[in-house]
Amino acid sequence: MKKNILWVVQCFFLVLMFSPVQAESAIGVGELNRLLQVHQPKKLQSDIDLNSGVSKKIKLRPEGEETLFTIPGFKEFGCAECHQAERLLDQSIDRMKKTLDRLAATFPTSPLLKQFIIQSWSDEWLRPSQFAHTTFDTIRISPAAILVDSRAYENATHLHESLHLTQPFLGVANELEAYGLNIRADPRFLFLNFPYFSDTITGFFIPDFADILARFFDREVKETMKVLGEDSVVPKEVQWYLMPFEDDNLRRVATAIEKMEPVLQEVSRLNRVYPLRSAYLGEQTHAVSLLLDIAAVKILPLPPLKLSSAALQEGFEIIEVQFNKLDNTRLGYRIDRKREALMTLTYHMRLKDSATRLGIYFRFLKQRFINADGEIKLVVPDEDDLKLFVQEKQKAIAKMAESPKLTPIEKAGALRMLKSIPSFIASE
Repeated sequence: MKKNILWVVQCFFLVLMFSPVQAESAIGVGELNRLLQVHQPKKLQSDIDLNSGVSKKIKLRPEGEETLFTIPGFKEFGCAECHQAERLLDQSIDRMKKTLDRLAATFPTSPLLKQFIIQSWSDEWLRPSQFAHTTFDTIRISPAAILVDSRAYENATHLHESLHLTQPFLGVANELEAYGLNIRADPRFLFLNFPYFSDTITGFFIPDFADILARFFDREVKETMKVLGEDSVVPKEVQWYLMPFEDDNLRRVATAIEKMEPVLQEVSRLNRVYPLRSAYLGEQTHAVSLLLDIAAVKILPLPPLKLSSAALQEGFEIIEVQFNKLDNTRLGYRIDRKREALMTLTYHMRLKDSATRLGIYFRFLKQRFINADGEIKLVVPDEDDLKLFVQEKQKAIAKMAESPKLTPIEKAGALRMLKSIPSFIASE
């Protein structure tokens, strides 16, 4: 079974690299800003009946189940003043067909998308800062996000959220895997999501990446900038994405991503074969890049390091202290143990060179997570804490399933995920 998963993941990403989804009609910041001005999240009034919207059911793939496309509160939120419901639904259906075709080309079964909600308001399921959110068998996406995705991002958000539908559990590893999908399509997404990738890129491929990254974000972008005489509502990351950048360095990053392909495939394998441990380590360390870093030290030659064995051992001990801490899972802290460890190496061992610190870190990972056969073993510092973590997630999912703001489709999906957890526990 595990070999089959690896083969499927490898085939999927090879197809993905050569199958870009094109934007419907690329536009500049000014025109995008004009459109976003009138498509900001609305306030959900108590008298709005979210069941009064428009909807359409359709099979996105002949062999699949029907998917419900819906725009709740279509008239109440003012959408009907400028839009035809049928046209909006058909456009979303077309985008998702193209997106799912890319995924289904290599996955044995299509992602289970039972519901697609165009959500005009913000709440706990789609916050103002979120473009979209995959819940249970459902993608929720804002009108503003659809505009950005179709006119600027080449439908990257639809692709990102569709991959979430195939992931078996929760956690930051899901985001790492999905952003790994986006960076293959466009290296600019690596810059925008650099915490997930920058250390592996720097340590193994582009030593001066920090300088390139700084220049990417140093370009003048203001949250309150005027565009066509109006305050801009175009997110900063979208403005950075649309602005020209150094072609030579974009090519360097794109080349590094191609070389990193086996590492990205290994991240996907780990997240699917060991979903509970992947999720736990993400929360216990709060290091969003951890699975990628572990996969890198398994597959890639370690970067050179000039350091005595005694100093290396001292560095290992410093990092181990951080990686054994359970404050994030037991006390609800959000401390990045990787960053804490690297910072401690700086002042405790007086290591000013970031390459040296990363060299120690990557060697620590190889010692901790790679067994004698060269395979990854996702070691956790406390097996009892892992069990408590899983129990807490089970309670959280059960609570979500009871939320009155979730649709019946989402509630059923949450309950199905709950039923799948015991099989993960047994296999891991």
